[in-house]
Amino acid sequence: MADRSLRGMRLGAQSLQSEEGVVYSPRSRYTYLCPSCGKETEMVFAAEAEAPDAWECKHCGHEAHLLIDDKPVEIDHSDVKAPRSHWDMLLERRTRAELEELLEERLQFLRARRGTSEHKHTA
Repeated sequence: MADRSLRGMRLGAQSLQSEEGVVYSPRSRYTYLCPSCGKETEMVFAAEAEAPDAWECKHCGHEAHLLIDDKPVEIDHSDVKAPRSHWDMLLERRTRAELEELLEERLQFLRARRGTSEHKHTA
């Protein structure tokens, strides 16, 4: 037994599975056109899946639009809310006059804490 060497496979070198009898699911190919760089991106989806109207361009990262009959699909952004800033939310709760009054109160408090008077402080 010592005369014979045992042979094995390297781990991860080859799969013992074969592709025999494997049935691939049907697929559909869609093309997206980027308005920013003008390049096309092709994507493959399952045939039963609905392709999105927009996809990220693989060249520049901007939003590319689905092409149907060589025309880009019109994307309706009417349901997308514009993001509100902190300033917008603040103006929903207080008027500008109230905000200026609060600012002046805080500035007086900070100046008093630092020991500086209002006439020494210059803008």
